[in-house]
Amino acid sequence: MAAKRLEVLRDFPLLELNKDVKDLAAQFQARSNLPSFAADDTVHIAAATVHVMDYLLTWNCKHIANAQIQNKLSEISIEFGYNLPRICTPYELMGE
Repeated sequence: MAAKRLEVLRDFPLLELNKDVKDLAAQFQARSNLPSFAADDTVHIAAATVHVMDYLLTWNCKHIANAQIQNKLSEISIEFGYNLPRICTPYELMGE
């Protein structure tokens, strides 16, 4: 199944982890209520935010798809001129 999922994603463009992404990720890490060990999560969220994605899908309901954390991330995003994408699980997106 993993190989099939990777094959589907093969032609998807990758988001650049540019300076804006790294700067926003650093702000998320420093100012949000995400735990310090979730630094990789901040990069995923920042990349989706900076590149104006509508959705960020995740199975990580403890740190990423968490309403309390998303509220703070949204505040930080707005302060830096961005809108946080809708962060949800694939099931939530599909209405299941």
